[in-house]
Amino acid sequence: MVVAPISEALKRIKPSATIAVTQKARELQAAGENVIGLGAGEPDFDTPDNIKAAAIKAIEQGKTKYTDVDGIPELKQAICAKFRRENKLEYVPAQVNVSPGGKPVIYNALAATLNPGDEVVIPTPYWVSYPEMVLLCGGTPTFAAARPEDNYKLRPEALEAAITSRTKWLILNSPSNPSGAAYTRSELQALADVLLRHPQVWVLTDDMYEHLVYDGFEFSTIAEVEPRLYERTLTMNGVSKAYSMTGWRIGYAAGPEPLIKAMAKVMSQTTSNPCSVSQWAAVEALNGPQDYIPRNQELFRGRRDLVVGMLNQTEILRCPTPEGAFYVYPDCSRAIGLTSAGGALIRDDEAFAAALLQEQKVAVVFGAAFGLSPAFRISYATSTEKLQEACRRIQVFCSGLHG
Repeated sequence: MVVAPISEALKRIKPSATIAVTQKARELQAAGENVIGLGAGEPDFDTPDNIKAAAIKAIEQGKTKYTDVDGIPELKQAICAKFRRENKLEYVPAQVNVSPGGKPVIYNALAATLNPGDEVVIPTPYWVSYPEMVLLCGGTPTFAAARPEDNYKLRPEALEAAITSRTKWLILNSPSNPSGAAYTRSELQALADVLLRHPQVWVLTDDMYEHLVYDGFEFSTIAEVEPRLYERTLTMNGVSKAYSMTGWRIGYAAGPEPLIKAMAKVMSQTTSNPCSVSQWAAVEALNGPQDYIPRNQELFRGRRDLVVGMLNQTEILRCPTPEGAFYVYPDCSRAIGLTSAGGALIRDDEAFAAALLQEQKVAVVFGAAFGLSPAFRISYATSTEKLQEACRRIQVFCSGLHG
C-alpha cells in the first residue's frame, strides 16, 4: 500500500467537524433516511436577483479573466464605502484585501504573520477552523474561556490571563459562531482596554455575522469602538451570510497597508485572485439595495425564538437566547451519564450528538469541536417547518434519557 507523504503541519490539525456532520447528513439523506441536518452554517435563502443579474452581466461582458491578486478596484472601493457607511471606519483601497472566502482571509493573515512560538488567543467556544489554521501556520493556539454564565462572552480578566509575551493575535468573533453571542460597545471597550496594555497583540475581528443581530441590538466592531487599536486591527467580513452568497466565495478585510500587502504576497503564490465573476456580484451586493437584510433578520429572529423555546421545554437542555448569527449553543450537561432510549450511554456531547443522529435522525455538531463542552451547536438557517420537526425529535430524544 502506498503511504502518502503527509506533512508534519497537516498531522497537527483535525478535519472540520461542521463539514463532516453536514456531509454525514447528506449521505444519510441520499440513502433514503429522513435526516434533518442542523449542522451547516448557510442561509437557506437564495442569492438576491440583482446580485445574480450582476454576475450574468459580468459574464456577458467578458469579465472572466484574471484580476488583481487581492481584488478588483471596484470591489475595494465598494468595501471602503461599506466600512465608512456602516462602521464609521475610514480605509483606502490599498488597505483592503479580497480573498476567495472568509477562511482564506484569516489563513492569509496568519500565514503572513506567524512564526514558530507565536501565540494566538482564541475565546472558547470558537469556530472550528480558528485553532486549526493557527496550527497549520506554525503558531500556537491558546484559549480563553467565555463561560455560559457570561452568555459565552469573553471577560476582560480572562483575556488578560491568556495574554503572554508571545501573544501575537487575538481572534474575536462577534456575533459568534457557534454561540450567537454578540458584544456590546461597552463590552468591546473593556476588552480594548486590556489590549491597549499589550501593544504586541493584534486583533483579527471576524464580523461575518454583522447583519444578523436581533431585538434592537446595535452591532459594533472593535476598531470603531477604540480608534487607538485601528493600526493593529484586521477587520474581516464577507458577503456569504448577509447576502446568501456562501458558494460565491468572497471574503474581505481591511487593516494596515503593510499587513494587506503581506497577505497579497501569500495569495500571489497560492490561490491568486478570487473568482472574477463573484467579485462583480459582490460589488452589487455591497452597493445595491439592502432592504432584504432586515426582512431576513426578522425571519431568523423568529426561528431563533422557536428553537430556544422548544429546547428549553426539555428538562435536559439549557439554551441561552443569543443576540445574533443563526446558531444556538445549548448546554447538555444534564444528559451526561444518562442512557438514551436506544441504549447509548451519553458519556459526552459527542456521544449525545451521535445518539441523536442514530435514534432521531437529527444532525447537530457536538460542543467539543468548538472547544467548550458539554454542549452542541444547532444552525437554525433552515425552514421553520424543519426546525419545528427537528426540535420535536430532540424533545423526544431528551424525554427518553434515563439513569
